[in-house]
This record gives sequence, structure tokens and C-alpha cells, in this order.
Amino acid sequence: MRIGFIGLGNMGAAMAANLLAAGHDVVAYNRSPQKVAALAEQGATAAESVRDAAQADVVVTMLADDNAVETVAFGGADPAEGLVAAMPADAIHISSSTISVDLAKRLAAAHAEARNQFVSAPVFGRPDAAAAAKLFVVASGAPAAVEAATPVFDAIGQRTFVVGDEPSAASLVKISGNFLIASVIESLGEAMALVGKAGVDKQQYLELLTSTLFDAPVYRTYGGLLVDEQFTPPGFAAPLGLKDVKLALSAGEELRVPLPVGSLLRDRFLTLLATGGGELDWSALGALPAWEAGAPHPA
Repeated sequence: MRIGFIGLGNMGAAMAANLLAAGHDVVAYNRSPQKVAALAEQGATAAESVRDAAQADVVVTMLADDNAVETVAFGGADPAEGLVAAMPADAIHISSSTISVDLAKRLAAAHAEARNQFVSAPVFGRPDAAAAAKLFVVASGAPAAVEAATPVFDAIGQRTFVVGDEPSAASLVKISGNFLIASVIESLGEAMALVGKAGVDKQQYLELLTSTLFDAPVYRTYGGLLVDEQFTPPGFAAPLGLKDVKLALSAGEELRVPLPVGSLLRDRFLTLLATGGGELDWSALGALPAWEAGAPHPA
């Protein structure tokens, strides 16, 4: 399969490499050409523009936020250079970015009008999972398009969950999942600050948690980062955590679903960013309670 891949950040570079390893023909584009050059050494073809990368059976975008995806999809100042206009008829755009429900709906409508297809397929997993092709893919879209995209999902992930025919459904599920992860980071950080200030060893405490009622990847992964204070380099930067919490709050407002914990998390991320944590991993959110209790700031 000929696959265009746009966005070679921490996640995208590993995903594109796994597509190459699975035998696909990958045409890669990134605003920073050195990242394309590194993938080209593994066998990818370097695209000079979004339009070049769009000449494929499937185009995957793995970008930071709505603005980046919207610019790539709609071409910014020149719509003819965007994915929607440049992709061949019946080609499939797979968005693996965490984007708003509204943008997912607009992309689905625009691709339908252009007579190509759109599948929302965001992923759960950090860069190490992406490198190991162990991501969890959450997909939604027209059943035929999702089926056609399955070889892509198989190459990057360990399991795919299809959650509906409307692409916006997968976007909402991913937003809700990131909201839950942020909730765990905050609550786990508070619990660790409490026991840590009383002199309990945090590593032993985490082992107790993950050996009993809290034996789940989210507690093991983020608990380990908190114990080790491993916030750099960021696997998922703190500003992106704030972005995703704001997406959850926006979706909640649209659906008339109050998210009081979401409002708290927004303010906690703002505190982290306002006090110098903008370059840290979003797990540094969980270090704020200890800082507020007298420990050093995570930055």
C-alpha cells in the first residue's frame, strides 16, 4: 500500500517507521526536513509538500493540534495545496491526531464533498509503545473505509477498537481517554505527595498500589514517571495536556455534560505552565502537589 505520512514528531516518526517495516511504500512530509531525511534513510520517500504526500492510497496525519491538522487538510492560504483537494478520489485520510469533535465533523464533510474518505483513528500509547508497534487504535468512519485502513492499524498497533461509523466518535473517545489519564496523574500525584511528606517511600508505595487494586498500565507508567521525576524529554508535552483537557471541556459544553474535574485539571495545567513547566512531560502535573507541600518545583 502506498501511504502518505504527515507529521514526524515523537509519535509519528515511530509509526511511519513501523509502516515501512511492514512493507508499505511510505511517502513522508514534515515541516522540519531533517526528520524526513532520517526516515528516508530507512526507505521512505521524501515529499516536498503536502500535495506530494497526498498522492497515495492512504494518508496518515499525526499532528499536534487542530490548527496543524486544519492547515494541512485545507491548505491554509492555498486550498489547492491541502489534503482534501489534493488526494485522489476514494483515497483515505486517517487522522491519528487528537483533534476536536468539531474538526472531525468538518473533515468528514469536506472529504465526502471531495469524493475521498476520512477515518478518525487516534491512538493510545506513549512514544515507546509507538516504537514497538504496541499502540491501541480507536477508529471510526464508514465501515468500508475502516476495513481498507486495517493494514495501517495492524502495522502500528496491537489492537484496534472500532467505535462507530461517524469519525467524530473516535475523536471524542480519545479526548475522554486523555481526560481520564490527566485525572489519574493529578490524583496519583496528590496521594504520593501525602504519603511522601509523611516519610513513606514512594517506590514502595507505587509497588503496593500496582500489586493490588491499581494494577493498570496508566498507574504503572505515570506512577513510575512521578517516582523517578522523569519529566524530560517529554513524551507528551504539558501544553498538549492542557489542549486535550480544553477539548474535553468544549465537548462537554456542546453536549451539556458538566466536567468539574476537567475544570480543575485545566487550572492545574495552567499552574504548571505558568510556573515554568511548559517544556516538561504532562506527567509533571502530578508533581505539583508535592511542590505545593514544600518540595522542589518539577521544572
